[in-house]
Amino acid sequence: MATDDQNDQDGYFGERVAATYDDPSGEMFQPGAIDPAVDFLADLAGDGRALEFAIGTGRVALPLAGRAVPVHGVDLSRAMVARLRAKPGGDAIGVTIGDFATTSVDGTFSVVYLVYNTIMNLTTQAEQVACFRNAAAHLEPGGCFVVEVVIPELRKLPAGQNVVPFHVSPTRWAFDVYDPATQATSSNYVEVVDGRGSYRSIPFRYVWPSELDLMAQLAGLRLRERWGGWTREPFTSDSVRHVSVWEKPADAA
Repeated sequence: MATDDQNDQDGYFGERVAATYDDPSGEMFQPGAIDPAVDFLADLAGDGRALEFAIGTGRVALPLAGRAVPVHGVDLSRAMVARLRAKPGGDAIGVTIGDFATTSVDGTFSVVYLVYNTIMNLTTQAEQVACFRNAAAHLEPGGCFVVEVVIPELRKLPAGQNVVPFHVSPTRWAFDVYDPATQATSSNYVEVVDGRGSYRSIPFRYVWPSELDLMAQLAGLRLRERWGGWTREPFTSDSVRHVSVWEKPADAA
Protein backbone atom coordinates (compact mmCIF):
# COMPACT_ATOMS: atom_id res chain seq x y z
CA MET A 1 0.00 0.00 0.00
CA ALA A 2 1.08 3.54 -0.67
CA THR A 3 1.40 5.94 2.26
CA ASP A 4 1.28 9.73 2.29
CA ASP A 5 4.42 11.76 2.78
CA GLN A 6 3.58 13.07 6.23
CA ASN A 7 6.72 15.12 6.73
CA ASP A 8 6.09 17.94 4.26
CA GLN A 9 5.71 21.55 5.33
CA ASP A 10 1.93 21.24 5.55
CA GLY A 11 2.04 18.47 8.14
CA TYR A 12 -0.83 16.00 7.84
CA PHE A 13 -2.97 18.38 5.77
CA GLY A 14 -0.97 18.66 2.58
CA GLU A 15 -2.10 18.79 -1.02
CA ARG A 16 -3.69 15.35 -1.10
CA VAL A 17 -5.96 16.10 1.87
CA ALA A 18 -6.63 19.70 0.81
CA ALA A 19 -7.74 18.63 -2.67
CA THR A 20 -10.64 16.60 -1.30
CA TYR A 21 -11.30 18.30 2.04
CA ASP A 22 -14.30 20.35 0.88
CA ASP A 23 -16.95 17.68 0.46
CA PRO A 24 -20.35 19.28 -0.25
CA SER A 25 -22.08 16.05 0.77
CA GLY A 26 -20.27 15.86 4.12
CA GLU A 27 -22.20 16.60 7.29
CA MET A 28 -19.77 19.31 8.39
CA PHE A 29 -20.42 21.28 5.19
CA GLN A 30 -24.20 21.29 5.47
CA PRO A 31 -25.97 24.57 6.35
CA GLY A 32 -27.36 22.88 9.45
CA ALA A 33 -23.80 22.47 10.73
CA ILE A 34 -22.29 25.74 9.54
CA ASP A 35 -25.06 28.29 10.14
CA PRO A 36 -25.45 27.68 13.91
CA ALA A 37 -21.68 27.92 14.39
CA VAL A 38 -21.53 31.19 12.46
CA ASP A 39 -24.50 32.59 14.43
CA PHE A 40 -22.84 31.63 17.71
CA LEU A 41 -19.48 33.17 16.80
CA ALA A 42 -20.96 36.33 15.27
CA ASP A 43 -22.93 36.90 18.47
CA LEU A 44 -19.75 36.66 20.55
CA ALA A 45 -17.71 38.82 18.17
CA GLY A 46 -20.24 41.67 18.20
CA ASP A 47 -18.55 44.69 16.65
CA GLY A 48 -15.08 43.21 17.18
CA ARG A 49 -12.68 41.02 15.25
CA ALA A 50 -12.43 37.22 15.14
CA LEU A 51 -9.32 35.05 14.95
CA GLU A 52 -9.63 31.47 13.74
CA PHE A 53 -6.95 28.98 14.71
CA ALA A 54 -6.58 26.39 11.90
CA ILE A 55 -8.66 28.35 9.40
CA GLY A 56 -8.19 25.70 6.72
CA THR A 57 -10.28 26.19 3.58
CA GLY A 58 -12.55 28.75 5.24
CA ARG A 59 -15.55 26.55 5.99
CA VAL A 60 -16.49 28.80 8.94
CA ALA A 61 -14.39 31.90 8.29
CA LEU A 62 -15.96 32.80 4.95
CA PRO A 63 -19.60 32.85 6.10
CA LEU A 64 -18.54 34.58 9.32
CA ALA A 65 -16.83 37.29 7.27
CA GLY A 66 -20.03 37.48 5.25
CA ARG A 67 -21.74 38.56 8.46
CA ALA A 68 -19.51 41.67 8.52
CA VAL A 69 -17.16 40.20 11.16
CA PRO A 70 -13.50 40.94 10.30
CA VAL A 71 -11.74 37.55 10.37
CA HIS A 72 -8.04 36.68 10.45
CA GLY A 73 -6.74 33.12 10.36
CA VAL A 74 -3.75 31.04 11.36
CA ASP A 75 -2.93 27.76 9.63
CA LEU A 76 0.13 25.59 9.09
CA SER A 77 -1.04 24.18 5.75
CA ARG A 78 -0.36 26.29 2.69
CA ALA A 79 -2.32 23.79 0.62
CA MET A 80 -5.46 24.32 2.70
CA VAL A 81 -5.06 28.09 2.63
CA ALA A 82 -4.66 27.99 -1.16
CA ARG A 83 -8.16 26.45 -1.33
CA LEU A 84 -9.45 29.30 0.84
CA ARG A 85 -7.83 31.86 -1.44
CA ALA A 86 -9.51 30.33 -4.51
CA LYS A 87 -13.01 30.84 -3.09
CA PRO A 88 -15.09 34.01 -3.52
CA GLY A 89 -14.08 36.41 -0.76
CA GLY A 90 -11.09 34.31 0.25
CA ASP A 91 -8.54 36.95 -0.73
CA ALA A 92 -10.12 39.42 1.69
CA ILE A 93 -9.31 37.27 4.73
CA GLY A 94 -5.84 37.69 6.18
CA VAL A 95 -4.00 34.46 7.02
CA THR A 96 -0.77 33.94 8.91
CA ILE A 97 1.06 30.69 8.13
CA GLY A 98 2.20 28.92 11.27
CA ASP A 99 1.45 26.64 14.20
CA PHE A 100 -1.67 27.93 15.95
CA ALA A 101 -0.29 26.96 19.36
CA THR A 102 2.50 29.52 19.14
CA THR A 103 2.02 31.86 16.14
CA SER A 104 1.29 35.50 16.95
CA VAL A 105 -0.59 38.00 14.80
CA ASP A 106 -1.03 41.74 15.19
CA GLY A 107 -3.82 43.24 17.26
CA THR A 108 -6.40 41.84 19.65
CA PHE A 109 -9.71 40.11 19.03
CA SER A 110 -13.16 39.84 20.56
CA VAL A 111 -13.23 36.11 19.90
CA VAL A 112 -10.66 33.44 19.10
CA TYR A 113 -12.10 30.12 17.98
CA LEU A 114 -10.98 26.58 17.22
CA VAL A 115 -13.61 24.27 15.74
CA TYR A 116 -14.25 20.68 14.68
CA ASN A 117 -11.93 18.86 17.12
CA THR A 118 -8.82 20.70 15.93
CA ILE A 119 -7.51 21.19 19.48
CA MET A 120 -6.73 17.46 19.27
CA ASN A 121 -4.32 18.04 16.35
CA LEU A 122 -1.94 19.24 19.05
CA THR A 123 -0.61 15.88 20.21
CA THR A 124 0.87 16.80 23.60
CA GLN A 125 -0.65 18.35 26.67
CA ALA A 126 2.07 21.03 26.63
CA GLU A 127 1.07 22.08 23.10
CA GLN A 128 -2.59 22.27 24.08
CA VAL A 129 -1.74 24.44 27.09
CA ALA A 130 0.34 26.66 24.81
CA CYS A 131 -2.68 27.02 22.51
CA PHE A 132 -4.80 28.35 25.38
CA ARG A 133 -2.07 30.80 26.33
CA ASN A 134 -1.77 31.91 22.71
CA ALA A 135 -5.52 32.46 22.51
CA ALA A 136 -5.50 34.45 25.75
CA ALA A 137 -2.65 36.62 24.47
CA HIS A 138 -4.73 37.58 21.41
CA LEU A 139 -7.95 38.35 23.29
CA GLU A 140 -8.99 41.80 24.34
CA PRO A 141 -10.27 42.07 27.95
CA GLY A 142 -13.72 40.52 28.07
CA GLY A 143 -13.02 38.53 24.89
CA CYS A 144 -13.73 34.81 24.52
CA PHE A 145 -11.94 31.66 23.38
CA VAL A 146 -14.29 29.08 21.83
CA VAL A 147 -13.47 25.40 21.29
CA GLU A 148 -15.65 22.75 19.66
CA VAL A 149 -14.46 19.20 20.36
CA VAL A 150 -15.82 15.68 20.74
CA ILE A 151 -16.09 13.71 23.94
CA PRO A 152 -13.71 10.73 23.67
CA GLU A 153 -15.67 7.60 22.77
CA LEU A 154 -14.01 5.37 25.36
CA ARG A 155 -17.38 3.95 26.44
CA LYS A 156 -17.46 2.13 23.09
CA LEU A 157 -14.32 0.17 24.01
CA PRO A 158 -14.88 -3.23 25.64
CA ALA A 159 -12.09 -4.61 27.79
CA GLY A 160 -9.01 -5.39 25.73
CA GLN A 161 -10.10 -3.41 22.65
CA ASN A 162 -8.55 -0.14 21.50
CA VAL A 163 -10.13 0.34 18.04
CA VAL A 164 -13.46 2.02 17.17
CA PRO A 165 -14.49 1.76 13.49
CA PHE A 166 -16.52 4.69 12.16
CA HIS A 167 -16.83 3.88 8.45
CA VAL A 168 -17.00 0.52 6.68
CA SER A 169 -17.75 0.01 2.99
CA PRO A 170 -16.51 -2.29 0.20
CA THR A 171 -13.77 0.18 -0.78
CA ARG A 172 -13.16 2.31 2.31
CA TRP A 173 -12.51 1.59 5.96
CA ALA A 174 -11.91 4.14 8.71
CA PHE A 175 -11.21 3.59 12.39
CA ASP A 176 -9.92 5.36 15.49
CA VAL A 177 -7.25 3.86 17.73
CA TYR A 178 -7.11 4.89 21.41
CA ASP A 179 -4.43 4.63 24.09
CA PRO A 180 -6.19 5.51 27.38
CA ALA A 181 -2.85 5.53 29.23
CA THR A 182 -1.47 8.46 27.21
CA GLN A 183 -4.65 9.96 25.67
CA ALA A 184 -3.00 9.41 22.29
CA THR A 185 -5.36 8.51 19.47
CA SER A 186 -5.28 8.34 15.70
CA SER A 187 -7.77 8.32 12.84
CA ASN A 188 -6.87 5.80 10.19
CA TYR A 189 -8.16 5.47 6.63
CA VAL A 190 -7.80 2.60 4.17
CA GLU A 191 -9.14 3.09 0.65
CA VAL A 192 -9.10 0.98 -2.50
CA VAL A 193 -9.36 2.77 -5.86
CA ASP A 194 -8.97 0.87 -9.15
CA GLY A 195 -7.56 -2.10 -7.30
CA ARG A 196 -4.87 -0.09 -5.49
CA GLY A 197 -4.90 0.48 -1.75
CA SER A 198 -3.83 3.55 0.17
CA TYR A 199 -3.44 4.14 3.89
CA ARG A 200 -3.42 7.38 5.85
CA SER A 201 -3.10 7.91 9.60
CA ILE A 202 -3.46 11.19 11.50
CA PRO A 203 -2.41 11.41 15.17
CA PHE A 204 -4.39 13.28 17.82
CA ARG A 205 -4.54 13.72 21.57
CA TYR A 206 -8.01 13.53 23.05
CA VAL A 207 -8.86 15.81 25.94
CA TRP A 208 -11.61 15.99 28.56
CA PRO A 209 -13.70 19.09 29.38
CA SER A 210 -12.29 19.32 32.90
CA GLU A 211 -8.75 19.20 31.53
CA LEU A 212 -9.55 22.01 29.11
CA ASP A 213 -10.91 24.07 32.00
CA LEU A 214 -7.60 23.67 33.82
CA MET A 215 -5.69 24.70 30.69
CA ALA A 216 -7.89 27.78 30.49
CA GLN A 217 -7.19 28.59 34.14
CA LEU A 218 -3.44 28.33 33.51
CA ALA A 219 -3.90 30.84 30.67
CA GLY A 220 -5.83 33.28 32.84
CA LEU A 221 -9.24 32.46 31.36
CA ARG A 222 -12.42 31.33 33.11
CA LEU A 223 -15.28 29.17 31.89
CA ARG A 224 -18.23 31.28 30.79
CA GLU A 225 -20.50 28.63 29.26
CA ARG A 226 -20.51 25.10 27.91
CA TRP A 227 -23.07 23.60 25.56
CA GLY A 228 -23.72 20.31 23.83
CA GLY A 229 -23.56 22.04 20.42
CA TRP A 230 -23.75 25.32 18.54
CA THR A 231 -27.50 25.71 19.09
CA ARG A 232 -26.86 25.92 22.84
CA GLU A 233 -28.41 22.58 23.71
CA PRO A 234 -27.60 21.49 27.28
CA PHE A 235 -24.31 19.70 27.89
CA THR A 236 -25.00 16.40 29.68
CA SER A 237 -23.35 13.09 30.42
CA ASP A 238 -24.80 11.81 27.14
CA SER A 239 -23.37 14.62 24.99
CA VAL A 240 -21.04 13.47 22.23
CA ARG A 241 -19.30 16.84 21.91
CA HIS A 242 -19.20 20.26 23.54
CA VAL A 243 -18.82 23.88 22.56
CA SER A 244 -17.05 25.66 25.40
CA VAL A 245 -16.48 29.37 25.90
CA TRP A 246 -13.75 30.73 28.18
CA GLU A 247 -13.58 34.43 28.92
CA LYS A 248 -10.65 36.73 29.54
CA PRO A 249 -11.51 38.85 32.60
CA ALA A 250 -12.52 42.40 31.72
CA ASP A 251 -9.95 43.76 34.16
CA ALA A 252 -7.08 41.71 32.66
CA ALA A 253 -4.04 43.65 31.54
